[in-house]
Amino acid sequence: MIYKFKSKAAGDLIMLEANGRQLLGILEKNFPEQQARGILTVAQMPGALQAIEEAIATEDRLRAEAAQAGEPQPAARGVVSLRQRLVPFLAMLRRCMQANEPIVWGV
Repeated sequence: MIYKFKSKAAGDLIMLEANGRQLLGILEKNFPEQQARGILTVAQMPGALQAIEEAIATEDRLRAEAAQAGEPQPAARGVVSLRQRLVPFLAMLRRCMQANEPIVWGV
């Protein structure tokens, strides 16, 4: 399954299932019906932006702590960071907030 996030204010954004579910988990859209089909309203967007930025900051902090402890870096193994995966969604989110348009998926 893929996730296709759509809005009138931005181009469609496609994510693989694992990445889409991770994003929806960050956005607290955890119920099965919310994962299959849902909406992120303009009123929910500031909280969504904050939640995504906090998740990215947490992952960055954990990576920095792992580097200080001498653990191998995930980037060396070809792992894509949460920051890299969510930059396109953050751009879409900011554009939709500015245009006052919701983001939908599964419709």
